[in-house]
Amino acid sequence: MFARILTGAILIPLVIALVWFAPPLVLAAIAALVSGLALVEFFNLGERVGAKPFRKWTLACATALFYAQYSLGSVETHSLAGGALFIRNSAGGVLSIEAVFLIFLFGATVIGLAMPGDVHEVLPSVSASSAALLFVAIPFSYVVRINEIPLIGRRLVLYTLCLIWAGDTLAYFVGRSLGRVPLAPVISPKKTWEGALGNIFGSLLVAVAFARWMGVDVINMMIIAALGNVAGQMGDLVESAFKRGASTKDSGTLLPGHGGMYDRIDSLILAAPVVWAACHWLLAP
Repeated sequence: MFARILTGAILIPLVIALVWFAPPLVLAAIAALVSGLALVEFFNLGERVGAKPFRKWTLACATALFYAQYSLGSVETHSLAGGALFIRNSAGGVLSIEAVFLIFLFGATVIGLAMPGDVHEVLPSVSASSAALLFVAIPFSYVVRINEIPLIGRRLVLYTLCLIWAGDTLAYFVGRSLGRVPLAPVISPKKTWEGALGNIFGSLLVAVAFARWMGVDVINMMIIAALGNVAGQMGDLVESAFKRGASTKDSGTLLPGHGGMYDRIDSLILAAPVVWAACHWLLAP
């Protein structure tokens, strides 16, 4: 617990400072680096179950994905009659998510067909590489898109981080003191429904505080928090399933008291795209 608290005390102020002060491109680069570290740990889990993912190719495409999210978020548009959009600033070149996906698809196909040795390794390798992109890089990259939301992007990134942090903290203490009913005994025996409800409650408290700070409707912020929190808990559970399938407790040892980078961002991975979509749904003018 001491190592966990100390690591958090160092990382949390650093992350907040980066989100608030770093230029958007720098923040996108840092997010890509964090994603890359988590992907390496994901690859290690895959290899523990016999898969041999295409590490370099997947990491390259994941990096391109973060640039794509940055470039798409920085495109300025102006509405014209009939619903048409006029692009005024393409930020030096736009790369679409679809293009990155197609590049990855055909690259993985070529690598798979060129693999020497046992043909039975092709399916596990392609599957592990695709799962890394689908379950880690793509959803986590929406942190960049949240940051690109005009006027309130930085505050929404902090909001997303805080609802995860507060929810996890309250879930831990509520689960330890009041937890009785197992949430997913096969996947994560220590998690309880009481802890999960405490997790949601912690996120709702963050929503109330941020609604006052940002001057937006508190009900909408609470809906976004609840949706993001549920998605975050699902991300936590799916990573636990991956680790249990690979017969390991943590994805890595990079962060003392927390395990690996994948362990640290597992909730944020699925929460980010949900928060981004919910913000466009509920906070759009």
